Amino acid sequence: GNVIAAAQREYGILKEKLKYAEQDVEVLWDAVKETIREITGTHPGIADKISGIGFSGQQHGLVALDKNGIPVRNAIIWCDQRSSGQVAEIHKILTREKLNQIILNELSTGFLLSSLLWVKENEPENYEKIEKVIVPKDYTRYKMCGEIAMEYSDASGTLIYDTANNVWAWELIDELGLDREMFPKCHESAEIAGEVTDRCAVETGLKKGTPVVYGGGDSIMQQVGNGVIDEKSPWIANIGTSCSLNCASSKPVYDALYRVNTFSHTRDHVWMIMGAGLCGGIVLKWLRDSIFHKQNYDEMTAQAATISAGSEGLFFLPYLTGSRCPDNDAHAQGIFAGLTLNHTQAHMIRSGMEGIVYNLKDAFVIFEEMGLSTDQIIASGGGARGDFFLQIEADM
Repeated sequence: GNVIAAAQREYGILKEKLKYAEQDVEVLWDAVKETIREITGTHPGIADKISGIGFSGQQHGLVALDKNGIPVRNAIIWCDQRSSGQVAEIHKILTREKLNQIILNELSTGFLLSSLLWVKENEPENYEKIEKVIVPKDYTRYKMCGEIAMEYSDASGTLIYDTANNVWAWELIDELGLDREMFPKCHESAEIAGEVTDRCAVETGLKKGTPVVYGGGDSIMQQVGNGVIDEKSPWIANIGTSCSLNCASSKPVYDALYRVNTFSHTRDHVWMIMGAGLCGGIVLKWLRDSIFHKQNYDEMTAQAATISAGSEGLFFLPYLTGSRCPDNDAHAQGIFAGLTLNHTQAHMIRSGMEGIVYNLKDAFVIFEEMGLSTDQIIASGGGARGDFFLQIEADM
C-alpha cells in the first residue's frame, strides 16, 4: 500500500473558440509515456515488480476513432460548451422525462452524446470516419494493451447509458439515429483488459505482458482511493481543476430536478452521486495567470488569509465555463458582486476560494434533500493541500 514513485506532466486545454475545449489525445499519451519513463528510468528493476496497471481519467469527453484506431479529430472534453444546440435537438426527439429516467441525469454540453451529435451535424466528413467512440483514458489504455473498450463508470458518464441497469441505452441510440456499432463493450473497472504490448514496453520501459485493467472515471477512482466504496463510507469534497461533492450509494438514487449526477461505480450494484462544479482550482489559475500575474498559489493564499470570512461583502459566482450544479446552464458566467473601492486583490482571491466552496455547499444541500446523510467528509484534490482552503471548507 505504499507509494514507491510518482511523476507528473502538465498539459493544456485547446480553446480555438469561446465555449470550445479540446485536447489532442496523442499529447496526453506522450505525457503518460514520459511520466512512466521517468519512473522506470530512475528506479532500476521497478518494472519487474509491477503487478498490474490501472487508470483514472477525466470523464465525459469524446474520443472518436477510425477503423484503424486513429483519432478522427481532437477530443472534445468535459468543459466544452458548444453543443447546447444539440441538447435542444435531442429534447425535441426524446422527452426530457423519458431521457432522464433512463440516464438518471440531466443532459448537458460537454458529455460524449451531445459532442458526438455536434460532430455529426457540423463535421459530417469526420463523423463518417468514426468506427468507435471512447473517452480519453480509454485511449491511453488502448495504446498500452491494444484493447478498445469502455467500463461502467465512464460509460454512464456519456449520457447515452442505462445507468440503473449498466448497459448502453440501445433504444435511445436507435431513436437518435446513431450506429450501435460505435459503442464498444463495457466491463467492470477491475477486469483485465489485456497486457502491455511490445511497442508500449519499448516506449515506456514497462515489462511486456504486465496486466492492464479497465480503470475508471477520475471521480469514481478518487472514491475508491479514499475508501468510499459503499453508502456507509464518508463523502468526498474534491477541489481539482473543477470541484465536486461525491458519495456512494447501494441504489441508483437521483435528484428529482437532476441538479446532481448519478453514475455507475466500479462494479455492479453500486452508484456514485456527484454534484459537480465546472470551476474549482481553475478559478485560482485564472486569477494567478490572467488577472494578477502572481508567481505561485502560496503567495495568493497568504494574501487571502489576511481577509475575514465573507470577503467583506464580495461574492463570486464560479461559472467561468458555465455551470452544472446546482444550475445546469452552459451559458452561465462568472460574477464578482459587491465590489467597492475598499476591495483589493486579497479580497478577490479569498472571494474566489469561497465561491468554489459555496458551490460544494450547494451540492451538499441537494444530497440532504435526496435523503442522503453523512457525519464525515474527506477533503481531496489540489484544494486539500492547503490548510487555508481546508478551513474554509470546514467552516462552510
